Amino acid sequence: MIVAVKRSSYKKMVIKVISFVALVTMFIAYYFHMSEKFAQEEQAKADLAQEQKLKQERSAAIENIIYNEAQIAVDLLNQEHVRNIKVIANRLYIVCDPQTNLDALMVRYGVMALVKTSVNDTKIAIDLKQIIESKYREE
Repeated sequence: MIVAVKRSSYKKMVIKVISFVALVTMFIAYYFHMSEKFAQEEQAKADLAQEQKLKQERSAAIENIIYNEAQIAVDLLNQEHVRNIKVIANRLYIVCDPQTNLDALMVRYGVMALVKTSVNDTKIAIDLKQIIESKYREE
């Protein structure tokens, strides 16, 4: 024998309404939870983009400082005597003729300029680290 328990339609309606309200409440809570999570991710992306922008601006400023120092050093040595110029690590390497007058360069850079003279050429290494630190703080 099968026994079936019948509920009144009023009770079924209340259970359906409560279930629907609980479902809607869960969706709303999930929506707000995910919107907070996406807002945090967007904030992190904006911070990262701002940091990258500042890093690019700083590197452009440092590159400009190095370029200007290279121009000044070449002008001090007289451009006709300079054979080669390179930037490697924190140093500016200049190769010039052995008869080049280095007095103006030594007055400007002092101990930051290391000079090696050979029969074929004169090699100069200028430390850019101190120059960049001093000029970048000024800007």
